[in-house]
Amino acid sequence: MSQTFYRKGFLALAVASALGVSSFVQAADIKIGVAGPMTGANAAYGEQYMKGAQAAADAINAAGGVNGGKIVLVPGDDACEPKQAVAVANKLVDQDKVSGVVGHFCSSSTIPASEVYADAGVIAITPGSTNPTVTDRGLSAMFRMCGRDDQQGIVAGDYIVDVLKAKKVAVINDKDTYGKGLADATSAELTKRGVKPVLEEGLTRGEKDFSALVTKIRGTGADTVYFGGLHPEAGPLVHQLRDQGLKVNFVSGDGIVTDEMVTTAGGPQYTDGVYMTFGADPQKLPSSKAVVEQMTKSGFAPQGYTLYAYASVQALAAGFNGAKSNKGEDAAKWLKSHPVNTVMGEKTWDSKGDLKVSDYVMYQWDASGKYHQLDKQK
Repeated sequence: MSQTFYRKGFLALAVASALGVSSFVQAADIKIGVAGPMTGANAAYGEQYMKGAQAAADAINAAGGVNGGKIVLVPGDDACEPKQAVAVANKLVDQDKVSGVVGHFCSSSTIPASEVYADAGVIAITPGSTNPTVTDRGLSAMFRMCGRDDQQGIVAGDYIVDVLKAKKVAVINDKDTYGKGLADATSAELTKRGVKPVLEEGLTRGEKDFSALVTKIRGTGADTVYFGGLHPEAGPLVHQLRDQGLKVNFVSGDGIVTDEMVTTAGGPQYTDGVYMTFGADPQKLPSSKAVVEQMTKSGFAPQGYTLYAYASVQALAAGFNGAKSNKGEDAAKWLKSHPVNTVMGEKTWDSKGDLKVSDYVMYQWDASGKYHQLDKQK
């Protein structure tokens, strides 16, 4: 990605002010890993991570860098596979000598990989892993730039009850840490609100034929299907529901925030009307306007987790600069006691590394194959 757009004086000054860039000169560069699915069925999220992280690194470097050195990004492809994620984490720590990591994406990858980072004193911030376990284990240098499933599930469950007025809900999950965790959180909220799911069923990642599952859903008389999982399975599932004439509400979470959702579903005629939970649209914030414009001009319009990755690099840079140290534990301590101005607004973290404010809202896909934040949330 060209750095031309990020060398504009006004943007450099804004980044420098937000990050508290120090005056060190001729300092060593700092390596930051960007870990996620760069290949495989979920590679769209890896691309979002890399585009956002690189744009942030370019802007920060143009504004003075980190403690006088430049940010150098090191990609790590975990393909959303836990064992591969651990291998990636070990390489980033032992071979690449990173000081921080933006990643991973799938919670099932982030959880084991973060153990490696913790042992090495490397700070990590995930733009997209929402399972509560990520930050509930007491790791001192593990952070999120997103919310948690136990927050997201409440928003989904309440919307299904209050706005969709659903009476019979089938809750499906992909049996993975993220998908099942989110489905369970949503199911718990539905039950709390007096709408106990009529079906709770798991499917397997990589599956494409859901005819038996669709038949089972039909038999329950469900008016709404909630799916906890990612777009490679969500797309075919909603396609087959529609093909078999089930005119049910289809609701999912932040695992389908990519244009690939439309592709895997077979076209916008199948995703039209699909609902999903995701963080409030950061592109509507004044803090993101210049960045969105610059990225769009450079050929990649931010979507999904792009700005989450951008903000994650900003947070790491702010932590290192604020602590005047490139050590992960020092940056982590600083972040837990200082707010950071990011492309997504001001962010603050609690003692576990979770954001103090979660902003999940509802989105809906339209007939043109695009998703947009809904004005009416309840």
